[in-house]
Amino acid sequence: MKKKLLVTDLPCSEYEGKRVFVRVDFNVPVNGGKITEDYRIRRTIPTIDYLTRCGARVILASHMGRPKGRMIEDLSMAPVAERLNEFLGIKVRFPGAVVGRKVENASKKLKNGEVMLLENLRYHNEEAENDADFSRKLASLADIYVNEAFGTSHRAHASTYGMTAHFEKKLAGLMVGNEIKFLSRLIRRPKKPYLVIVGGMKIKDKMGALKNIIKKADRVLVGGGVAYTFLAARGVSVGKCSVEKEMICWAREALETYKEKILLPVDHVMAEAAGGRKMRVVVTGAEIPDDMTAFDIGPKTVEKFTSHIKGEGTVFWNGPMGFFEVDDFSNGTSAIARSFALATWRGATTVLGGGDSVASLKKSGVKFSEATHVSTGGGACFEFLGGVDLPGISILSDS
Repeated sequence: MKKKLLVTDLPCSEYEGKRVFVRVDFNVPVNGGKITEDYRIRRTIPTIDYLTRCGARVILASHMGRPKGRMIEDLSMAPVAERLNEFLGIKVRFPGAVVGRKVENASKKLKNGEVMLLENLRYHNEEAENDADFSRKLASLADIYVNEAFGTSHRAHASTYGMTAHFEKKLAGLMVGNEIKFLSRLIRRPKKPYLVIVGGMKIKDKMGALKNIIKKADRVLVGGGVAYTFLAARGVSVGKCSVEKEMICWAREALETYKEKILLPVDHVMAEAAGGRKMRVVVTGAEIPDDMTAFDIGPKTVEKFTSHIKGEGTVFWNGPMGFFEVDDFSNGTSAIARSFALATWRGATTVLGGGDSVASLKKSGVKFSEATHVSTGGGACFEFLGGVDLPGISILSDS
């Protein structure tokens, strides 16, 4: 990938008095109106700070959750505006809308060095639909465009793709630039041995990238919901676990092609339901009874997987090993997290692929500093490493 033009590649004089639209990814967890993890917000502060010091009039925009065009109060960006006030030390304007006269007037009233945060972009279905008129309305708010939302750059939405057609300069924020630089280095020459840990739910969302990643990896550990489709492809009974039937043929081909390179769970922590009391651990085999659902990898799988996470080479982890939010099913993910951190201290290059992986790391008591690189993007990071084109990145101006 060609090097992209960064915000700091332009002198401050280019920003003074200009309205700069910064697409950020503030899709952070909120509980009772309080933000419980602000890592993604903190990562954008250097870019916002640079622009405000240059005298830019900064307009921030993000989505939160999946409101599907509805104004859901729990998914409002209001708590984010409050957290930004603390980080930036200035009052961040919050018009409570995304487009319309109220927002247009507020953007025109911005003074040099001031910041405004728009309401949740996904309160409008036109955002995900990459609607041309909605893109034009967003673009009309600013003079310069900056992408500081690596985590959503794999989506060709209005704010990450459509609106960029209206700007001469389309810049990468400092965090996005850092993601591209680090991950590109990993694509070109990963330190060997290259171990990949894949969890989470759907293979379909990961298949394009997974094909390329498996080729380059020396070993792939598969857990989480993804594992049950692979197990089904191998002819193993998976009980009531969700299986992507349309992906079984591909999973079978992958297992036949790469054989011992791909390691699957050999036991599971199971229950009749995630909140049910009846829980048991199968330690003798991979088979799951017809009336049961697996919610975590079992102790033998933990032992097997962690034995491959060593203090050498490269370890890339994307996706939890189970339903880690529930304590009864968090052991597998926590064990992987602890081994992941230990590998860092022993000298391995460790890369965490955002999303649920970040949340699971925190729940396991592992610090972000105990990884070489913590990406702000889950799906975006996985696709980038898999060689998949990210529309929100490729559309940016080349350096």
